[in-house]
Amino acid sequence: MIFTRFVLICSLWAGSSLELSAALPPAIDGQALPSLAPMLERVTPAVVNVHSQTRVQVRDPFFDDPFLRRFFDIPNAPRERISQSLGSGVIVDAERGLVLTNNHVIEGADDIKVTLTDGRTLTAEIVGRDPDTDVAVIRVPAERLTALPLPQSDQLRVGDFVVAVGNPFGLGQTVTSGIVSALGRSGLQGLGYQNFIQTDASINPGNSGGALVNLRGELVGINTAIFSPSGGNVGIGFAIPATLARSVMNQLLAFGEVQRGSLGVQAQDLSEVLGKALGLPAARGAVITQIVPESPAQTAGLRVGDVLVTLGGKAVRSANDFANAEGLLPIGEPLQMEILRDGKPLTLSFKLTASTSQKLAGEKLDRRLQGMTLSEMPREYRARGLRGVLISDVAANSQAGQAGLQRGDVIGGVNRNTVQNIVGLTQFLAAKPQRLVLTIYRGGRAYLLELR
Repeated sequence: MIFTRFVLICSLWAGSSLELSAALPPAIDGQALPSLAPMLERVTPAVVNVHSQTRVQVRDPFFDDPFLRRFFDIPNAPRERISQSLGSGVIVDAERGLVLTNNHVIEGADDIKVTLTDGRTLTAEIVGRDPDTDVAVIRVPAERLTALPLPQSDQLRVGDFVVAVGNPFGLGQTVTSGIVSALGRSGLQGLGYQNFIQTDASINPGNSGGALVNLRGELVGINTAIFSPSGGNVGIGFAIPATLARSVMNQLLAFGEVQRGSLGVQAQDLSEVLGKALGLPAARGAVITQIVPESPAQTAGLRVGDVLVTLGGKAVRSANDFANAEGLLPIGEPLQMEILRDGKPLTLSFKLTASTSQKLAGEKLDRRLQGMTLSEMPREYRARGLRGVLISDVAANSQAGQAGLQRGDVIGGVNRNTVQNIVGLTQFLAAKPQRLVLTIYRGGRAYLLELR
C-alpha cells in the first residue's frame, strides 16, 4: 500500500500541468513565504564534518604463538586494525581555528580530519578533552574560516524552534528542525555530568558534535546523544547547552583540563521513612550526612541532617542530582542553595573551592595505604552507579600490593562506613582509626580487607 501511494504521487508529479498548479507561490498577499535558508547560509559554513581514525592493536592466539609464526613464516610485527569514527563539529573561533565537538567523537584518535562546507579537508589537533561533560576542543589551521560565536547567556525556553546541523550517518551536512522539548535533562544512563537540552529535531549517529541553533542562527547547543531503542531517531535527542560548552572550553584552553569544585559534603537519598522522621511532607532531596571541616559547606552554615533542595539554581531530588549539580557549578562565584532544616526552608550562600586533587598518593592519607594511587571516580564508573575512590595504580611489591589490592579496585567504605569520594575518605582517615577495614569493589563483588 505504501509503495502504491508513492507511485501515485510520482505519477501526479510527472504531469507538467499538474506540476505547475501544485507549485507553491513565491509570495502570499505580497509577503514572501518564511524560509530558514537565509539563516542557514550564515550557519552552515561553521559546521564541519569530523573524521577520526584510531589504530587498535589486535591480539590473536594463533598469530601470537611464536612457534606458529615461525612455521607459517609470519613476520614478528604487531597486528592492528583501524577504527573509524564519523561526527560533526562547530567552528567557534575563526581566528584561532577552534572547533567544538564531542569527546566521544575524537577520543583515542590518532588522526583527525575536518572537512569544511567548501570541500577543504584539514588536519586537526586536540586542544583538550573533558570526558565528564563529553566536550572536546580541536584546532585546525585558521584560514578563511566562518565561526558561530558562543553565547554569554542562555535565554532558551521550552517551545523555542531550533535547527540541528550535522553529518548523520556520514551522508554529509544535513539540516533538521524541531523545538526545545525540555531543559535541564539529567539522569541519563551512561553519561557524565548532565544538563541537557532535549529536542525533537532529528538527531542521528554522526550528528554528535554538531550545532543546535535558534531561528536567529545563534548557537544554543552541541548535539550529543539520542534516546533510541532502534539506534535511529525517535524524536528524543539531547544537546549540551552552549553556555556549558563555553565554560568547559575556556577551562581547557586555560588549564588543559576542567577544574571542578567541591562543597565538602556527603549526601544520601531522602527516603520516605527518613522524610517522615525529619518531619518533611515529601521525600525529595538529598540529606547531608557528613561535612568536611573548613569546607565551603561548613563556611555556608550547612549542618548534618539538612535536606538539600536546590544547588546553584538546579533542583536536587536525590544524591545523584546533587553530585551532578556540584560537578557543573563554577569555582569561586557567589552561589546559593536552598535547604530544609527542621522542616523549614532556608537559603544559604556559598562559593565552591577546587576539589581535592584528581590523583593522590595513598600514604599521604595513611601509612597503611602506601603504594597505591587514589583517584576520583571516572565517568564510566559513575554511570554504572558506583561511588567511592578508585585505586588507579598499585606499585609492585608495595604494602598495598602485598595486601592483594589491584589497579581498578574501588574503595567503597572504611570500617563499614560508606565513602563516596576522596573528600570522604580523607575525613575518615583524619581520625587515625586503629583498625582499617576497607570495603573493596572488584568485578561486581564486594570484599572486606583489613590493612595493618
